[in-house]
Amino acid sequence: MNVRSAVVLVSAYLVLCGCHGNGQSASAPPGTAPIATAGDTGNQNGKILYYRNPMGLPDTSPVPKKDAMGMDYIPVYAGEEMAPGKIHLAAEKVSALGVRTEPASRRSMARTLRIAGTLEVDERRRWTVSPRFDGWITALPVSTVGAIVHRGDVLLEVYSPELVGAQEDYRIAAAELAALAAADRDARAGAEALVRSSGERLTNLGIAAGDLPALRSGATARRELPLRAEHDGVVIEKSARVGMRFSAGEALYQLADLSTLWLIGSVAEQDVAQVRIGAPATASMVAYPGRTFGGRVTFVSAVLQPETRTAQVRIEVPNRDGRLKPAMFGTVDLPAASDGLRLAVPESAVLDTGTRQLVIIDRGGNTFEPRDVRVGTRGNGYAELLDGVREGELVVVNGNFLIDAESNLRAAIGGSVRPGSSPTTGAQPSAPVARPEH
Repeated sequence: MNVRSAVVLVSAYLVLCGCHGNGQSASAPPGTAPIATAGDTGNQNGKILYYRNPMGLPDTSPVPKKDAMGMDYIPVYAGEEMAPGKIHLAAEKVSALGVRTEPASRRSMARTLRIAGTLEVDERRRWTVSPRFDGWITALPVSTVGAIVHRGDVLLEVYSPELVGAQEDYRIAAAELAALAAADRDARAGAEALVRSSGERLTNLGIAAGDLPALRSGATARRELPLRAEHDGVVIEKSARVGMRFSAGEALYQLADLSTLWLIGSVAEQDVAQVRIGAPATASMVAYPGRTFGGRVTFVSAVLQPETRTAQVRIEVPNRDGRLKPAMFGTVDLPAASDGLRLAVPESAVLDTGTRQLVIIDRGGNTFEPRDVRVGTRGNGYAELLDGVREGELVVVNGNFLIDAESNLRAAIGGSVRPGSSPTTGAQPSAPVARPEH
């Protein structure tokens, strides 16, 4: 403990005990120091045994004195002597500290994780419209991003020499089949095979099967042919322009079905094990305050992001009414998995020094014992204790910080002070404390 921390602890303790910062009793006349005589009962505290350093340093004195900062040494009364590793406080001090206890008990450690996330398009419901031939765009019925299209809608009309040649082959084969209506079976079978192969070629080039009858009955090949949407969705990207030349495989549209979206968030490393695939989730979006959207966890990343020490989590959120939009920001509550009942105490009972974790056990009779513990899962205001405390033992949940300060002042933790002796001399007070002469 550094000097600044000690000053804060002592100041808080002295205030609660009704003392001024200069170490004088609130009822003492200004400018006077506390005076004790042999057999002084100290009001209700009993006989004064010795005086201890107000900063918790390993130094005691048989007579009143001040430290280097001008603070009075604090008297230790009969009945406040401490057994090794224990703290005994007067009843009025326990009351002044507002000590409250609660038994360690077994409880469910289920809790809710809250993470931030962003809506994204479901990658399984996203399609690219790209022709399978070279050509030029002659008409663009769907010309804006955000347009809603349905399966079979014409997206654009194109001209392609390759497509015109394939169309002409199909039209001629269909005409020959019609001319062989009265021919023998073998002749008709050959003509039918030619019609099927030329029709399949058009289909493979991206012409919808529904457009083949019109091409088949035409007197001449059509120079402009339509390309249709193969799925329902919304246009989220578009590079097509009227008059533009395109190549086979070039992406002209990006379509997405937004009836279901993904909410992508990140879970801290210590919470990854608590997230289960299939668990329900509740999302709240910035755009719709006060409204929640249900979903479920469909993916937990198998790797951590080394920069943030987080794992990506994907929540699938239905969006049938279309209110949710990709890139919207929000938060999502995930129920953390629970493995039955665990021994736990309120989180306020755990004191974490940075190098150790401890709780204060109430041993009865205003006696307290600092106990090292190992803390496991935390949730719903409680901390799991892996060891150090038995079920039913009373732990201090309020006032434990100041009791810990008291224990540090008395060096109960660490055992640096032996009651009634000075580490500098190692001598016990050999006689009752006498009033100092002036």
